[in-house]
Amino acid sequence: MAREDVGEARNAYRRRAWAGAHAAFLAADAAAPLDPEDLELLAVSAFMLARDEEYVAVLERAHRAHLEQGETVRAVRCAFWLGLNLLTRGAVGPARGWFGRGERLLAGESDCVERGYLVLPEVIQHVIEGDPAAAHDTAADVAATAARFGDRDLLALAVHEQGHALIRLGRVEDGLRLLDETMVSVTAGELSPIATGIVYCNTIAFCQSVFEVRRARDWTEHLTRWCDEQPDMVAHTGICLVHRAEIMELQGAWPDALEEARRATERFEPRVTEQHKRGQATYVEGELHRLQGRLAAAEDAYRAASRCGYEPQPGLSLLRLAQGNLSGALAGIRRALDETSRRLARVSLLPAGAEIMAAAGELDAAEAAARELEETAATQRSEAIGAMAARARGEVALARGDFRAALAPLREAARAWQALDAPYEAARARALVSRACHALGDADAAALELEAARDTFQRLGAAIDLAALDHTGRAAADDHGLTARELDVLRRVAAGATNKAIAAELVLSERTVDRHVSNIFAKLRVTSRAAATAYAYEHRLVGDVTPG
Repeated sequence: MAREDVGEARNAYRRRAWAGAHAAFLAADAAAPLDPEDLELLAVSAFMLARDEEYVAVLERAHRAHLEQGETVRAVRCAFWLGLNLLTRGAVGPARGWFGRGERLLAGESDCVERGYLVLPEVIQHVIEGDPAAAHDTAADVAATAARFGDRDLLALAVHEQGHALIRLGRVEDGLRLLDETMVSVTAGELSPIATGIVYCNTIAFCQSVFEVRRARDWTEHLTRWCDEQPDMVAHTGICLVHRAEIMELQGAWPDALEEARRATERFEPRVTEQHKRGQATYVEGELHRLQGRLAAAEDAYRAASRCGYEPQPGLSLLRLAQGNLSGALAGIRRALDETSRRLARVSLLPAGAEIMAAAGELDAAEAAARELEETAATQRSEAIGAMAARARGEVALARGDFRAALAPLREAARAWQALDAPYEAARARALVSRACHALGDADAAALELEAARDTFQRLGAAIDLAALDHTGRAAADDHGLTARELDVLRRVAAGATNKAIAAELVLSERTVDRHVSNIFAKLRVTSRAAATAYAYEHRLVGDVTPG
């Protein structure tokens, strides 16, 4: 009976029917202890079902059984996977203990591929220490060992790390080519289940970190198919759902994206090592709520992400902007930028920084953000970063009242986002094109761009952007082009306040207020405070004055 159970378990394992394999191996083990090779298969089945403690316990049994049978090299392979699992769960001491045991066991052995496996932790250590050059060279040595012994798992893991190291060294194209090469072996089904999951998830995360939208989307589709082929699988599915939600958000499938993000949140267990991933999933939920105008739900989601240790920026600052809390938006995005030094990490914050600073009339700071995006786009050669930079450049030009200068970068942004199948971002750029065209007197072009943007926002349910379009449409006839901060200043000018008094009330420097007043005069085409006041009353821009 035990032999029949083992045969059934092995067949289920080959089919990736993890629940069936796990149950059959357990039944066979209860009848008669499994041999070491089958214990390894039971351990993998437990891992794929996210039974991590069982995975470790069974793999420890396999390790001991191999030693008892004199299979030292096989025991070392088990020690490596035990150490790697513990390391990824934050158990650094036990992980190092297993790696050290593996090295000691190999001391009297001849050359073997397991020596290459035990060098992989050194690669990880170089990454942690911020030494990508050492990580690359060490990974290259591991890849050479793997190639010499024909070990596909080790080769994929090593080349994968080489690619990551090259990207960190600024050799983005070279690094991405290595990642693509590794993914070919993954999609061809050449790797073991655990190695496949590691390479999939890490590669997609890395593509997203360097804003390689097309690659992230393509590999996420492959990962989704891989997960769908294994309905019992629990391991890897949480992060897969997060990746799917992020791609769906970009592509405008917001209801589906929200559902995937919620499922991802539920998949991650409430243990310390998975809190950051849970926070990432919750942050995506917050973004989707914000975009659709559910501001209270967005606030709750961002707070939940923060409790998990995940930075809720730039979403939280954009939420404050949508709530009309300009000072809160500015403080949040500035703090996040001040705390972030890595160039690519800043890319996710800079577009929001430019938008918020332009809305607040902090045009020099907004221009600096746009310029930094342009510099990064030039070195990274990323379509997405280029689109972000173009929109920021156009937005700053609009805020300065230089409508002709705004048109080209805004149209470039709209085209780029459309090519990346990102309808929401394309529509946002087209809404700004409409503003520029209106200011230049091209009513037909302005109407066409506005109609296209409105149609997209309505289809997506982008409530905040629809409300902004309605406000812009009402203000378009006035053709003032003032930012929210400039309107605040104009209302105080109209109330008779001096620049010094306005500076004190808005907690700005007097020099900044002077610049705002000069911009107001230029945009309204007036030359005095009296004329600006008359314009404000004539166009009904004077209302309740509240602190900014």
